[in-house]
Amino acid sequence: MAVCNSFSPAFYSTFEESEADMSLRSLNDALDESGSGSTPSGSSSLKTPAYSSTNPRSAASIRTLGPRSPADGRSSDTASLRRATSSTSSPTVPSTTPTTKEGKEKLPRVPGSTLHKVKSSPRLPHDADAEPAPSTALYWSKAPVFGTIPVRIMRAHTVTLVDTTAWLFGGCDDKDCGKDVFCFDIETMQWSRPEVIGDVPPPSRAHTATAVDRKIVVYGGGQGSTYYDTVYVLDTVMRRWTKPIVAGANPPPRRAHTAVLYKGKIWVFGGGNGMTALNDVWTLDVSNTGKMRWDEVQTTGRKPSHRGYHSANLAGNIMIIVGGSDGKDCFNDMWCLNLDTLRWTKLIIDKSYRRLSHTSTLVGSYLFIIGGHDGTVYCKDVLLFNLITLSFEPRETLGKAPSPRGYHVTLLADSRLFLFGGFNGITPFEEVLILDLAAAAYLPQVTHFDLHLPE
Repeated sequence: MAVCNSFSPAFYSTFEESEADMSLRSLNDALDESGSGSTPSGSSSLKTPAYSSTNPRSAASIRTLGPRSPADGRSSDTASLRRATSSTSSPTVPSTTPTTKEGKEKLPRVPGSTLHKVKSSPRLPHDADAEPAPSTALYWSKAPVFGTIPVRIMRAHTVTLVDTTAWLFGGCDDKDCGKDVFCFDIETMQWSRPEVIGDVPPPSRAHTATAVDRKIVVYGGGQGSTYYDTVYVLDTVMRRWTKPIVAGANPPPRRAHTAVLYKGKIWVFGGGNGMTALNDVWTLDVSNTGKMRWDEVQTTGRKPSHRGYHSANLAGNIMIIVGGSDGKDCFNDMWCLNLDTLRWTKLIIDKSYRRLSHTSTLVGSYLFIIGGHDGTVYCKDVLLFNLITLSFEPRETLGKAPSPRGYHVTLLADSRLFLFGGFNGITPFEEVLILDLAAAAYLPQVTHFDLHLPE
């Protein structure tokens, strides 16, 4: 049975800017022109927010969560800014662009082009009903994103971190797949759509995208009933796509597989080819991206069953597989492959969770397993698996937790875990969420650990 669903082709294009965003921008412009104003006693002077549209990159590290207290001397400014944005109106600019019934601008559809919208300034990051986060708690918040935002494609996509930029490629909605590249600055929270050249890959979903230095190696994926076996490389410095000639026999076409990088090789496991799920292991030698080579890996020990939409993480020399599905059953097992000895081991754990289309992120000596589908419903849990005790540990998360979803992407950047998009069976999500990890409890003290596997 095929692991993936198919979709019919179509694209949407939108170009939107909310009234509140335009009002905030108008207020910023007015403040810039006036240059000064009366200041309430005990508060700092009201200035254009550092993350205004006139200087988007100065929005670095907006991490304060919850409302300001009066003691910090800035609550009156925030209130003034909110009153001003609610009462300020934006002038209407005549346009010859066709509009929808709701009055929104309607851009022409461009075949093969990913839909997006433009937001000129970020929303204020403080929700009126949010509570301050305790210093040791895991806390969810919604990122105050702005810029050229990808729309309706953040499902079965990839997001790969290179330095402080997260590169999004592909993904799909319920009608078609995308092939455009978007960049997300994890410090300023700004989306952008860079111009890329070269051999651009076809629209794709459920592929893998692995960072190799400052290049991103994309393998597999597909669109509709088509499955790919090709490799593409994106040079993030030159912003150029190439389709290298790869030596050796190609693996069978697939999507919903996983890939990890170890000792100059990308290790690919599982996925589906449209007819059946897979459980084979292949390596792509990327030690020299100009001379790549495929090799099938012969492993020992009992193998995991055929599966796709699982997760894979690298801890030392161990590739850890969590969950997945063969198109019929949703799995709750965990497997480890020693990439030096090439031996499979099944983890024996007291409590397990069925998951597919989830994400698993290595944070210190923990796997943070988020969301996914349990075979019945979509989930929103944050499951922490301790790689030292080989057991799940309960953890409370505060803030506004993401709604149930799968087919999203998570990545770790300093003390924050970013979540991009997802899908709940009905609605594709466009949001970026941040889980503040209270990293002192998970990261700095873990410099090395051994994963002890049963014989």
